[in-house]
Amino acid sequence: MTQETIRVLVVDDSAYNRRTIIRMLEELPQVKVVDYACDGEEALRKAIDLEPDLVTLDLEMPRMDGFTVLRILMQNKPVPVIVVSSRSDDENVFRAMEFGAVTFIPKPSARISPELFNIRDDLHEKVKALVKTDMQKVLRRSTPEGGAAPRRRVRSAVAKSENESPIELVAIGASTGGPPALQKIFSEIQEKIPVGFVISQHMPPGFTKAFAERLNKFSALDVKEAETGDMVRPGQVLVAPGGKNLTFRRRGEEIVVEIDDPLPGQRYVPSVDVMFNSASEFYGPSVLGVVLTGMGNDGAEGTARISQGGGRIFAESEESSVVFGMPKEAIATGKVSRVVILDRMCDSILGECGF
Repeated sequence: MTQETIRVLVVDDSAYNRRTIIRMLEELPQVKVVDYACDGEEALRKAIDLEPDLVTLDLEMPRMDGFTVLRILMQNKPVPVIVVSSRSDDENVFRAMEFGAVTFIPKPSARISPELFNIRDDLHEKVKALVKTDMQKVLRRSTPEGGAAPRRRVRSAVAKSENESPIELVAIGASTGGPPALQKIFSEIQEKIPVGFVISQHMPPGFTKAFAERLNKFSALDVKEAETGDMVRPGQVLVAPGGKNLTFRRRGEEIVVEIDDPLPGQRYVPSVDVMFNSASEFYGPSVLGVVLTGMGNDGAEGTARISQGGGRIFAESEESSVVFGMPKEAIATGKVSRVVILDRMCDSILGECGF
């Protein structure tokens, strides 16, 4: 094996799913599937014995579920884990990320479905991007059951510089590693503040409603999946639906959101660039954009647009980013106002908003 070879363990109790995932993985010349596991106990034993570079993991398995596998694995032999799950109607995939999984890929709910091949491109991209993941970064932001994140006490408002417009909207974009980062930020806000928030987190359809509901449990702000016509309200967080884009329009004196289909061939959805560009158009210097961890360059174009409109941009630092792709590209524009480690992002956002 060359140093560049990516050694993968595939875990799924369905023989069809195992064969299909292995076949897709081995289309990548640098990937070698070192083994597979049919249940949780076998998965844990092989992950510890074989020391793969990456694991694909189903959550619902006999003998030992995926959460137990993750918990023990992360305590003993941390390794990048991609959850391949059909569960979009509950919080399972987000709980898995709290236990240390890096990201997830949705699969069809039927045990035998040719639609499983539709995950090929996403699987290829994530395997290549995540194999060198620093697991200490992942584990530092993992908070099992959402109970470990400290809540932050909001301070009294402070005056801003005369040259700075007050922030009315905070627009946050994220991809791989984003859900735990967003949960950390919003769980640290202890009281409602008079600022609106919008989020574009790269996710497929069907998952963002559960994600918004989960954020809502841990934040003093009101969090919901966005719908066309929702007004941007102070103290509320609107999460762009998976597979759609979030933009803004005027309705009388109000600003409301529009939920739009992506353009043909659009690679990253919900698009951070689309949201940032529209936010700059409607909020000008009163918008703060935040680019969190993620692969690719989504958000870089929007970073430049917000800066041109007089707004400000924060980017997560390489020190805490699970994947330093999106923040790196945003910083490369030369338009980022501040580079911030995740542990200080909530304080920095609230401070910029005057709290």
